[in-house]
Amino acid sequence: MTAESASSPNGHNLVKSADRALIILELLSRGRHRLSDIAETLRLPLSSVHGLLGTLVHRGFAEFDPTTRTYGLGLKAWTVGQGYTGHRDIVGLALPLMERLAQQTGETVQLSRLDGIENVYIAIAESPQPMKLVSAVGMRLPAHSVALGKALLAGLDDDEIAARYTDVELERFTDHTITDLGELLAQLDQVRRDGYATDDEEYIIGCRCLAVPIRDHAGHVVAGMSVSAPTPRCGPNWTEETRTPLTEAATAIHHQLRH
Repeated sequence: MTAESASSPNGHNLVKSADRALIILELLSRGRHRLSDIAETLRLPLSSVHGLLGTLVHRGFAEFDPTTRTYGLGLKAWTVGQGYTGHRDIVGLALPLMERLAQQTGETVQLSRLDGIENVYIAIAESPQPMKLVSAVGMRLPAHSVALGKALLAGLDDDEIAARYTDVELERFTDHTITDLGELLAQLDQVRRDGYATDDEEYIIGCRCLAVPIRDHAGHVVAGMSVSAPTPRCGPNWTEETRTPLTEAATAIHHQLRH
C-alpha cells in the first residue's frame, strides 16, 4: 500500500491530503498502529501523517491511546459506516438461508463481496459445532488466497483481473497458496466452468472452503457464499456433498434478488 501517488485510475482529480487521510483510515480499520508504523507502512513523511492523524482525531474519525501511543478508528468512522446500505438487501435475504445451511452442513457459512482485490465478509452464520472456523463481519482477506475471493474474482474478465493485480505481489500464506498471476487466472477460468471455487488450506492450514457466486437479476456476480470446515471433518466426498446445498441456497438468493 502506498500513498505516494494521488492519481486516479478512473480519471478523477484527487485531493492528495484527503486521499492520504482515507488511506490512513483504511489502515486503521485493520487494527491499532503507532504513528511511526503508519508512516513507514504508507511511505509518508512522519510530519504529514502526524498532521493528518491530528485532523482525524479532532473530527472523531480516529482516536489516540496515550497509554499505548497507538491510533485506532474513532466513533465517527462507525457512525458514517452505518450509512452504507449497499449490501443490506442481500444480507437480509441471505441470512435465513445461511443459518439453515449452517445447521444442515454443521459448518460455518459466510457471505462476502469483493473490494478491489480483497474479500470482505458481510454476513456470517456460525457452525453449531464446538470446533469451527472463526471470522468476523468486516474482516478482509486477500481474494487470491480464499475460495470466496476466487469465486468473486471469477465474475470479472481476465483483463480487469490483470489490471487490479498490476504491480501486486500475491502473498503466500501456506505452501498451497497461489502466488503466480498466470496460475490464478487459469484457476479462475476453471471456477467459471465448474461454477464453484475451492480453498484447500491455501490461507490457513487445517481449514478447507467451498464457495459459489451469487448473481443479481442481470447475471452479474454481486456476492459470494461459502461453507468452511476444519480439514479433519472433510471426507473424500466433502466437496460434492457440500456443493449441492450451497448451490441451492445461492440459487434461492438469486431468485429473490430477481424479484
